[in-house]
Amino acid sequence: MKKDVMIVTGAGQISMAIARRVGFGKKVILGDKNMKNCETIAKVMTDAGFDVEPFQMDLSSRDSIRAMIAKAQEFGEIKYLVNGAGVSPSQAPIEAILKVDLYGTAVLLEEVGKVIAEGGAGVTISSQSGWRMPQLTPEQDRQLATTPTEELLSLEILQPENIKDTLHAYQLAKRCNEKRVMYECVKWGAHGARLNDIAPGIIVTPLAIDEFNGPRGDFYKNMFAKCPAGRPGTADEMANIAELLLSDAGAFITGSTFLADGGATASYYYGPLQPKQN
Repeated sequence: MKKDVMIVTGAGQISMAIARRVGFGKKVILGDKNMKNCETIAKVMTDAGFDVEPFQMDLSSRDSIRAMIAKAQEFGEIKYLVNGAGVSPSQAPIEAILKVDLYGTAVLLEEVGKVIAEGGAGVTISSQSGWRMPQLTPEQDRQLATTPTEELLSLEILQPENIKDTLHAYQLAKRCNEKRVMYECVKWGAHGARLNDIAPGIIVTPLAIDEFNGPRGDFYKNMFAKCPAGRPGTADEMANIAELLLSDAGAFITGSTFLADGGATASYYYGPLQPKQN
């Protein structure tokens, strides 16, 4: 029996939670730069009855992304995309964050959008960080949304002298992800497909634990302690949202970002997480 093909990038907890929620009965192509991680997650899912093909890929490389797409097409039309790949502010320097999280995501959405099957759907993972940075001008937002992918990293706003630190780079990357989803969803729509974004807050994953133990650990712990939910989230809660966005129940939703942060952003602007005024 022919199966729908689903590309999943990033062999992490959020990607796996979404893939387990919606990947049953599908051929799952799981891509990650770290092949050991990829094979480990693929085995966990295969042992649970899923059909998973691990594939080594680098989100910062267009050639690598195209190779993964070509591999997926060996099994049929690509019907679904789940992009959970990326690096965090404590894991990588500014250049790598921009190349992977910003440029790589833009390229992935563009390349999959060229081949996505009619009735298909995609979801990419950004972050609450894109919501808590100084407001950009309408022109800057438009540049992040529409600049040709190979010119993105040349934008003035993304030059080293205009980026304060790795957190700022991460915020810009995630803001770009959300704007890029809006731009690319129009192209996906021409194929009869949909594309959306989830912006998680603090989700308990190995990446988050790196952050908890990193230089901004106290900041993050304070954030979830003072958000309305009073706790960090889980990968399965992100899968709840992805299930809606990837299913027929979400047929009228495209080009949207779902902020799922336990109210941390609301608290940042209007509650106890508000920055102190000088």
